[in-house]
Amino acid sequence: MILRRELLSGFGAMAVLGPAAWAQAEVQVSIGINLPRPPALVAIPSSPVVYAPSVHANYFFYGGQYYVFLNDAWHVSRGGHNGPWVVLAPEFIPRPILGVPVTYYRVPPPHWRTWHRHEAPRWHSSWGHRWEERRERREERHDRREDRREDRHERREDRREHRRGH
Repeated sequence: MILRRELLSGFGAMAVLGPAAWAQAEVQVSIGINLPRPPALVAIPSSPVVYAPSVHANYFFYGGQYYVFLNDAWHVSRGGHNGPWVVLAPEFIPRPILGVPVTYYRVPPPHWRTWHRHEAPRWHSSWGHRWEERRERREERHDRREDRREDRHERREDRREHRRGH
């Protein structure tokens, strides 16, 4: 019950504060993973994600961070293989993590049993379609920021070039 309350507060904080306040909205939770050392990681074919087959958990590593899928929620650790763990709202989970086929989940939820093991989980059945819309909006905002950054860089280069020419 306490874990469920912590998970809900993490999702609630993200919903209220939004992506701009991600750093301030982190809610650390204990998920019961206590490994004596970083686990051996194995590559998932055709994916930048690796997983820990020796850990009895849905335990992945991608982009310098550890991810665990537990009780229908994603947790991330930026600090190390044992946490601290932070609950992630669905729209903040990297696409490569969401694309990991069911077969690489060491402890898949029971309702996944009928799903194709070599395909990614059907996240919309858990989170609905709205999370995809929120993810797309967040990615569009990110792309616009990147475009503005590139434009500023190009203008700076143009000014430097102009000064050298005169």
